[in-house]
Amino acid sequence: MKIKDSYHTYAIITIIFWSLAFVLTRVGLHYFTAFPLAFLRFFFASLAIVVIALIKKMKWPQKSDIKWFVASGASGFFIYMILFNKACETVTAATGSVIVATVPVMTALFARFVYKEKLSAFQWSAIAIEFLGVVVLTLMNNAFSLNHGIIWLFIAAIFLSIYNLLQRKLTKTYSGLQASSFSILVGTLLLAIFLPSTVKEVQSVSPAPIIYAAILGVFSTAIAYATWAEAFKKAKKASSVSNYMFVTPFLTTILGLIIANEKPDAATYIGGGIILIGLFTFNFGERVFRKLKKEKPQDFL
Repeated sequence: MKIKDSYHTYAIITIIFWSLAFVLTRVGLHYFTAFPLAFLRFFFASLAIVVIALIKKMKWPQKSDIKWFVASGASGFFIYMILFNKACETVTAATGSVIVATVPVMTALFARFVYKEKLSAFQWSAIAIEFLGVVVLTLMNNAFSLNHGIIWLFIAAIFLSIYNLLQRKLTKTYSGLQASSFSILVGTLLLAIFLPSTVKEVQSVSPAPIIYAAILGVFSTAIAYATWAEAFKKAKKASSVSNYMFVTPFLTTILGLIIANEKPDAATYIGGGIILIGLFTFNFGERVFRKLKKEKPQDFL
């Protein structure tokens, strides 16, 4: 299978850009309040999408599917982004990514009932291992506290899970780029209620924070969500794609150290290692087990 035909490639690209988003959002909140930053991010994302749409001569969605794009844009971009940015005012980038990393569990459970998707015992075990890694990251140093930021993030995770299922539905008819682009445009229109406050705040900052918002919009939104939707289109199960979200805490911690000087602790390394083991188990564990089972004992001598 060619790299471009594998959902793994698209999922990995997304996770890298989303991990960057946790860090840049924390940085951006030093200059903007939560809601204007959300609108500014999607304003730049929409500009990028409009350019791409004109170049590719992207077709408009069918009237019967508009309701699904509205639902997708509202859940994945309007509601989720408000909750996410509000939560990031009180939690670190690493902690934020840890809570959102529960999305794969929610997505797998929702997909089980909505799309009747079944996971193997290996894959459910892998999800358990990955969730254990999340628990270690949050509880090892007794640093977990149920503040309002954590609550916002858990609610945000639910809406992102709903968005994942809606993208799974839309990519059965549309390309990943179309499914994400029209959803983002809907989200931007809804976030436009914060346009007045955004204009006011932009006037009082230097160019650097605006550049951060542009990076968030173009890379962590326009490109990332397009590759995410394409991953759903190419994968057989929604949970196979969403499972990659478990990696975000580890990557976010590394980027947080590089960009925001948020130093990781032992819990991050141990929890991150457990998560990576779970990710490997989910994607390759059953294949490796079957291969080893077929090998004769003397083959290992």
